[in-house]
Amino acid sequence: MKSTHHCAQLTQADIGASVTLAGWVDTIRDQGGIIFIDLRDRKGVTQIKLEPLSNPGIAAAVASVKPESVIAVSGQVSARPEGTANPSLPTGAIEVEAAALEIFNISDTPPFPLDDAGGDKVNEDLRLTYRYLDLRRPKMRNNLRIRHRATKAIRDYFDAQEFIEVETPALFKSTPEGAREYLVPSRIHPGQFYALSQSPQQFKQILMVAGVERYFQIARCFRDEDLRADRQMEFTQVDVEASFIDREDVYRIFEGMLKKVWKDVLGTDIQTPFLRMPFTEAMNRFGVDKPDLRFGLELQDFSETFKSSAFKVFQSTVAKGGAVKALNAKSLADITQGEMKALEDAAKSLGAKGLAFIKVENGEWKSPIVKFFSDAEKAELTRRLDIAEGDIVFFAAAEWERACAILGRIRLDVAALLQKRGRLAIRHDDWKFLWVVDFPLMTYDEAENRYVATHHPFTAPVPEDAQYLDSDPKRVRGQHYDLVLNGMELGGGSIRIHQPALQKKVFEDVLKIPQDVVESRFGYMLKAFTYGAPPHGGIAFGLDRLVALLCGTTSIRDVIAFPKTQKGQCLMTQSPTPVTAKQLKDLHIQTVIPAAE
Repeated sequence: MKSTHHCAQLTQADIGASVTLAGWVDTIRDQGGIIFIDLRDRKGVTQIKLEPLSNPGIAAAVASVKPESVIAVSGQVSARPEGTANPSLPTGAIEVEAAALEIFNISDTPPFPLDDAGGDKVNEDLRLTYRYLDLRRPKMRNNLRIRHRATKAIRDYFDAQEFIEVETPALFKSTPEGAREYLVPSRIHPGQFYALSQSPQQFKQILMVAGVERYFQIARCFRDEDLRADRQMEFTQVDVEASFIDREDVYRIFEGMLKKVWKDVLGTDIQTPFLRMPFTEAMNRFGVDKPDLRFGLELQDFSETFKSSAFKVFQSTVAKGGAVKALNAKSLADITQGEMKALEDAAKSLGAKGLAFIKVENGEWKSPIVKFFSDAEKAELTRRLDIAEGDIVFFAAAEWERACAILGRIRLDVAALLQKRGRLAIRHDDWKFLWVVDFPLMTYDEAENRYVATHHPFTAPVPEDAQYLDSDPKRVRGQHYDLVLNGMELGGGSIRIHQPALQKKVFEDVLKIPQDVVESRFGYMLKAFTYGAPPHGGIAFGLDRLVALLCGTTSIRDVIAFPKTQKGQCLMTQSPTPVTAKQLKDLHIQTVIPAAE
């Protein structure tokens, strides 16, 4: 090693010791013939004192040193003069008096500040172009350290629980349901393709048939889908499967895992067991199946109240089997026209024709729809929503799930407006874990004119509901579950179907997948099940999302060393790029340039 200590290690106990430190020049200060360098490595910073006038050996070298240059310094540890100590640094009581200076590399001037305050103000595209510089910032280094510690805690936990880590193939067969796949052409099998694995789902179930019993993997997965702050085209998931377990076992095992992660990484004790909430309750109260429980602002259902209302929009919605939902945005009557327009646009993006509201100002209800309400309807709204001066109430009237979703989105936007005004405190470290359970097994897809699986087609039905698979599939609940934290879905899983006859029935009779398609996509799996498949189930957590929450950031790009942009590009390596004609010929592929619009 070119150093004897790291740059956060030396203390007063080392005074008088001869040491060598290596790292990057953080700052340079010339104090009239005495030069101070803050030398930085991945651990921290140490102040270096150089006196070029009395040490000709380092005079020429120090003259060429610039910030972010890489150097090594040898010298003696001494106490800082009285009154110059820096209590905010672990090394703030000492400095190293340099006797020798070695330059490894002189840095050009960086394109943006590498401190957190300056770097946070820089356009993200510039940061991603120079990601190797961005990762030098203390916050980004800490994010990578937290990711490492979380991953280590996960591996340690599952090892102690007698799970074994098994790697599964990244090159899989194409099974085009769910998210769009990345296809990989085969050179040695012309015209045939692999698909990059979206998830190890089928392999981990095969491992259960193989008798592994307790499997986990920190797995790389790939999905060709539109990107956003919490989604990447290549991502990492904590993938787990176990045999001879039920849902209660899953909850217990994975609550234990998260308890260890939070303790090891943050030193925080999280409370277990986690709260559980049925899907229907989550939608009714919060308008979404991944509710943020750090604040109230709950939805209320007024379908019964308005079933005979003079306001025909509400009355006709209820008559058609829909729902009327309402949300009181407490103390937000001072909402601006621009803010109201943004809320209305959000509602329309989810299928609403508009956003009905009642604003309470100077003791008066102000709204174009109030004149249609009876005294009894007003009284019921006031009682259940606790309407008071300064409030604004929003309504959604549509089929049940759409009405919930509209106000669920409005709830989140309203919370952001209240937080901006200082009327609602939402802390990122207020950990509200939640299991959402009792999802419907199937949902009807109008476009495809058939039922589709709400989770995936390997999910087992709740035993007492299995009798309705033929007669009323929408009535069947699935044995799947999502784990939600502060409004973000950390992961989900299910107890799987392990009987080949039931799995075949779900594929062909309920999901209406043709028999030849079932055989080509899943035949090997159904065959494996005929050789003694145990009851099994599992879950997959998004590691990137989990680490983002631990780090207090809303973007998973901040916790991935080399992420893609929202356009799916790596700006640092400038990929994707065209390939040569020979490469395409070897793969038996021709490309077609899209016509200009």
